[in-house]
Amino acid sequence: MIPAIFGLSGPTLTADERAFFRDADPAGYILFGRNIVDRCQLRALTDELRALHGRERLLITIDQEGGRVARLRPPVWPAYPAGAAFDALYEIAPISAIEAARANAEALGWDLAEAGITCTHAPVLDVRQPGAHDVIGDRALGHEPLRVAALGRAVLDGLARAGVVGTVKHMPGNGRTHCDTHMALPTVDASEHELASDLAPFIALNDAPVGMTGHLLFTAWDKVNPSTQSPFVIEEIIRKRIGFAGLLLTDDLDMEALSGSVPQRAERAVAAGCDIALNCWAKMDDMVGIAERLPVMRAETAARLDRALAETADFSAPLEIAAQAALLDVRDRLLALTAQA
Repeated sequence: MIPAIFGLSGPTLTADERAFFRDADPAGYILFGRNIVDRCQLRALTDELRALHGRERLLITIDQEGGRVARLRPPVWPAYPAGAAFDALYEIAPISAIEAARANAEALGWDLAEAGITCTHAPVLDVRQPGAHDVIGDRALGHEPLRVAALGRAVLDGLARAGVVGTVKHMPGNGRTHCDTHMALPTVDASEHELASDLAPFIALNDAPVGMTGHLLFTAWDKVNPSTQSPFVIEEIIRKRIGFAGLLLTDDLDMEALSGSVPQRAERAVAAGCDIALNCWAKMDDMVGIAERLPVMRAETAARLDRALAETADFSAPLEIAAQAALLDVRDRLLALTAQA
């Protein structure tokens, strides 16, 4: 098995993809809107991926946060709010906000479990900072670290109740970025003292099964390498100071924050200590290059992957529509408190 997650080009596997994935044996896959038509098609696709590798517990991931970052969308699937909705409720009723976030995440998780998806890249634990770029914006769970941690824990718990793994992101913190990492590399000149607040939610949730890096240059820690490719940031900050022992994914390696070819970016990230290289865009030349450059998965990475997938759902269980509707009702009644305040 190679330490990579690959994207797919469309709603079904091509013959070339099927042959390549069988031979390369990646750790898992990531799905986007281009891969999704309806419930039956999506489940057939994830079933085929599991059958291709003979692994019932396969890492099949998606960016399903809610708000503007959602791949499963109405009218086929329910709409889910962005993190800012729970932040606003927390202002007036913290316990209600935590319960709303948990109910929302469980309902969302059941959609994913029904589709055969084992992991979503949420919650966002980036602490929102004034004046920062809006690439995080309303995706954030708040501007105060303990609030972000409390709501993030509720999201992880809700997803777990549905048998889906959450991903804490973007370590060591993307709340201060002045630009979108899809377009350029941000340089963060904040001091060690200032960065302590960015680390705090990740420290509080350092037992999360999966985490994701952010592509930022933190001059307090490494003046040359973005965090995804920085041995110091990964080992000293993420593994030691944060204390994160779970499966560490890169953010998308196609982002312009990183330099070099995509296979080179993957090689540098894994050499720096990331467990898994995430390549989203299903470009066959890039995927082949990554497979050629990356080593066989390390034993510690395989163990982290197994732990992350250990509690994922039994995919034979049908979606309980009434139970999901009850969770959404709880969420909506609690979120309505903000309009009454």
